[in-house]
Amino acid sequence: WRRDAGGRGRQSEGKEMNQNFEQCLEWLLEHEGGFVNHPDDPGGMTNKGITARVYSQWLFDSLDVDAEMTEELMRNIPDSHVGQIYKQEYWNRLCCDKLAAGLDWFAFDWGVNSGTGRVARTLQKCVGATADGAIGPQTLAAVASKPASELVEELHQRRQVFYERLKTFETFGKGWTRRNDETREQAMGLIEA
Repeated sequence: WRRDAGGRGRQSEGKEMNQNFEQCLEWLLEHEGGFVNHPDDPGGMTNKGITARVYSQWLFDSLDVDAEMTEELMRNIPDSHVGQIYKQEYWNRLCCDKLAAGLDWFAFDWGVNSGTGRVARTLQKCVGATADGAIGPQTLAAVASKPASELVEELHQRRQVFYERLKTFETFGKGWTRRNDETREQAMGLIEA
């Protein structure tokens, strides 16, 4: 942190424009695991955290491929597609390269798990910005005015409340809670580094 001419604290340039995507993707893939098709999961058939719906849309939008989402196709998503989908559809949508180290990871992980719009709106509520789900210059300025560690703590609490309200919490809640806690710990490690 450094003080600007008005005496307000703000994040240093190195913290604002971080490049943690590769590390965050590695952690994310540890959370997401491999192929699953749990009957109680509304996401349906998923591999490496990517649902059949997301993969189908990405193939069509990015490669102009209209493919039937079979189990075989889902089980064999190329790693290059996985990285591109996560960078394009989650990391970039949440402007993670413009968030402080640690906050980028927490937002990214929750965005993948629960949707980027939800995370963007929650972050906006935490900093008093208009909660429209689109992170832009005003949201980024408001985010930069608060310590990343405070934002991670607040997001962690709100994420847990969100999980506990879901009807599938009884089935998946233990794993979601563990993931939320682990993501906070890793985020704090990045903030302190």
